[in-house]
Amino acid sequence: MDGPIKHSDEIRGPTADEILFEKVGRGERPDALRKTDPWRVLRIMGEFVEGFEKLGDVSDGVAFFGSARTPPTDPYYLKAVQTAAILARAGFPIITGGGPGIMEAANKGAVEGDGLSIGCNIELPHEQGTNKYVRRSMFFRFFFVRKTMFVKYSAAFVVFPGGFGTFDELFEALTLIQTGKVNPFPVVLVGEAYWRGMVDWLRSTVLQEGKISSHDLNLFHVTDDAAEAAEFVIRSCRGQ
Repeated sequence: MDGPIKHSDEIRGPTADEILFEKVGRGERPDALRKTDPWRVLRIMGEFVEGFEKLGDVSDGVAFFGSARTPPTDPYYLKAVQTAAILARAGFPIITGGGPGIMEAANKGAVEGDGLSIGCNIELPHEQGTNKYVRRSMFFRFFFVRKTMFVKYSAAFVVFPGGFGTFDELFEALTLIQTGKVNPFPVVLVGEAYWRGMVDWLRSTVLQEGKISSHDLNLFHVTDDAAEAAEFVIRSCRGQ
């Protein structure tokens, strides 16, 4: 079992994503990049293969997203534990990014609910480990590979208050559903006060200017209650 997550103020160097998207410098030979990128594709393929192998038995996971900076004393941490525990008892594997905060809370709830607790960790510029409640752990170098695993092996997304990464996962899921790239699946936002500003802006500005349709506002459900969040997922996934 990996130790608890650790952060360091010292940046370790470029990540795999950073290297992948690096541009050829003015003084570099173009063929040097051509010689390295095809080999990098093999590493990407390897991550996909490992993810598919380790998660191949999961078909109805519930992915939890939220801030890694949420302390155990935060009310949302407790709600994430409660929501994940209810879902775990109902037979849903819990999938997170494997880190601290809301991710740790969801993995803790999965353990308390005697369910499968999965952590898909990611390489970051600062040192990072896996939280102690993860029971099946994976490590990814590329964000887009990890995102594929979340979507492929999850039947629902539960999204708690978070920052840029949380918004990224949320809007990517809504885009996939909106454009028909995936079958619709339940997306629950926990924290009415936190999400109110975003929802009001979507309704008063984005919808009013015709950038989305009124139906798009039904692609997610907002609640403050852990039990309601879990029940919404259960009902939606089981067609009740």
